[in-house]
Amino acid sequence: MRLATWNINSIRARTDRALAFLERTGVDVLALQETKCKDDQFPREGFEALGYEVATTGFSQWNGVAIVSKVGIEDVEVGFPGMPTWGDPAAAEARALGATCGGVRVWSLYVPNGRELEDPHYAYKLDWLGRLRDAAQGWLADDADAQVALVGDWNIAPLDTDVWDMAWFAGRTHVSPAEREAFTAIADAGYTEVSRVHLPAEHTYTYWDYQQLRFPRNEGMRIDLTYATPALAARVTGATIERNERKGKAPSDHVPVVLEIAG
Repeated sequence: MRLATWNINSIRARTDRALAFLERTGVDVLALQETKCKDDQFPREGFEALGYEVATTGFSQWNGVAIVSKVGIEDVEVGFPGMPTWGDPAAAEARALGATCGGVRVWSLYVPNGRELEDPHYAYKLDWLGRLRDAAQGWLADDADAQVALVGDWNIAPLDTDVWDMAWFAGRTHVSPAEREAFTAIADAGYTEVSRVHLPAEHTYTYWDYQQLRFPRNEGMRIDLTYATPALAARVTGATIERNERKGKAPSDHVPVVLEIAG
């Protein structure tokens, strides 16, 4: 099975790119983030025409996650247990969607950005990650052989070499010790970041800002990441970062990360 994650940065603006990617790569399951549309606005017809089932959660032009699969979608779950809320009035955002696809429990995750270190959104981000860690630990406690993938845009660069210039990021989100500790806590709960296992190279990025020629200069970040339970990690045989998807007409600022899963 081929499982991919991609922050598409508006599925309605990039439907053709997503469909072309699926046709070109033969990906079986695609987890999408930042779909930026309500459920009834998601262009599901194109995916269904290619033989994919679609599950979505989205409320507006912000956030939104989806899973498309040609190996089945079962037990769809919007939000993980204990997921915190945001806003006034407080409500759960469209940032987490789970579904069982081909025997793998896939979670498409769009971790809050955090904005600034002193912003309330930063505290929300850390709380969100902590609650995710608790849920993930619980899934493994319930079933040591669980096949769970936590994939998506984590808005965290775990290593210094995951950003183009640590000096530029000094005092900013994505690289702060608290964020990195929250990310590592998922590993402490028993999960393995499998794209790192198969793609350990330094300065290998998944995101480049649209501004200041970041992509031509390769001034990027590695923030699209793929955690797996032990049973699933043992089945992952390879990973690729589809850098060419950042090229061409109207690309997303992120590119897909693809996992090869045996059996």
